Amino acid sequence: MAARVLQVTGTSSGSGKSTVAMAMAYHFRKLGYRVCPFKAVNMSLNSVVVHNGEMSRAQWLQALAAGARPDVRMNPVLLKPEGQGSQVIVNGRAMGRMAVREYYSYISSDGLMKILESIQWAMGGTAT
Repeated sequence: MAARVLQVTGTSSGSGKSTVAMAMAYHFRKLGYRVCPFKAVNMSLNSVVVHNGEMSRAQWLQALAAGARPDVRMNPVLLKPEGQGSQVIVNGRAMGRMAVREYYSYISSDGLMKILESIQWAMGGTAT
């Protein structure tokens, strides 16, 4: 069966999207569904280290609610703001600090490929 996708959207940061997604992950898990939380890019200073690297705390909590093993592919790009740029974490590994233009250049090429590979993995594909 093909994966079914449900997207939670909101009007701003802090509107409760991550909390709603966590509650929905828990609910669907209890109904017997396999749930894999996913957020392609997250800007946050709140992160945790899991078995394969560093990921956003929000997706980590969602994974726990879903009964899934937290994995950096659930949040392939994590941005940690630092002044005029951000520390960029890709698939759990620090890529260094990037200014906005450098980040946009990266995310529109190599970063996009990492995100697409993570989506394929989250949907039950074979990307590593």
